[in-house]
Amino acid sequence: MIIMQSVKYYLSEHPSVVNFRWSNTQTFGSTWSFLFSSISIYVVAATTLHTFLSLILPKRRRVPLGPIPAIHSLCISLISAVIFVGILLSSAADIRDTRWFWRRTRTITTPFQWFLCFPLGTRPSGRVFFWSYVFYLSRFLHLLRTFFTILCRRKLTFFHLFNQSILLFMSFLWLEFSQSFQVLAILLATLLYSVVYGFRFWTAIGLPSSACFSFVLNFQVVLLGLNLICHFGVIFLHFVKGGCNGMGAWCFNSVLNGVILCLFLDFYFKRHLRKRTLSDISGHGSSSTSARYRRRSASAMKSD
Repeated sequence: MIIMQSVKYYLSEHPSVVNFRWSNTQTFGSTWSFLFSSISIYVVAATTLHTFLSLILPKRRRVPLGPIPAIHSLCISLISAVIFVGILLSSAADIRDTRWFWRRTRTITTPFQWFLCFPLGTRPSGRVFFWSYVFYLSRFLHLLRTFFTILCRRKLTFFHLFNQSILLFMSFLWLEFSQSFQVLAILLATLLYSVVYGFRFWTAIGLPSSACFSFVLNFQVVLLGLNLICHFGVIFLHFVKGGCNGMGAWCFNSVLNGVILCLFLDFYFKRHLRKRTLSDISGHGSSSTSARYRRRSASAMKSD
């Protein structure tokens, strides 16, 4: 009981959490120049490293990284779990403290509606936005995955750079414009990262992965589907209930999310069609081919 109270205090009642305020002059990383400079440096550094290694190393030669990728995956999984618990506890506290404001706006009447739609006039300060800021900073840790991929001599794609850059950009917009729906988006994202990076840590230390691969992939699809359904709820509340805060940024994010979702579903269904084809082949006596496919699928999952 004492442990639970301590966790609740440090994650939702600590003065640093309660008194947080997103400020372009006082908060680290809160300026547009910092954001665009960071994305530019990331893209240039990744492409330069990829080109450099392609010139000096033999084809398919890998740079040994030892336990670094496994430690990185473990760190992201744990940080994501902390953010998930922190923003969940902070949301409960903010709902408790702001119910009086809902009665004035008449836009939000239930906690679930608050998760989807911030009332007009919401400012980026307080508990929830503290964890949104932590999530924004954690995106920089995700960028390191790109360099691990390059050093392991896997293919660097435009989509990989685009996806990482856009996710960093979107998390900045959540704070800059107090965007609605960001609480649910962070909850879904951190839950996903906890599972996916936990799986990557599991496979990086040499434990069996064939049984977990399908679960992780299907888990991603389910969460993406929930994300899409919730977007319709935001639209409904915005037009029926009188408006949600930060809808301009929400529209821009929705377009980018749609692009990412289409690309991911394309990958997902191609994998399943290929798996079905190889299952048919294995049924005629080629079990080794199916086993090789499962190993390649697990490897592809770790590199995404």
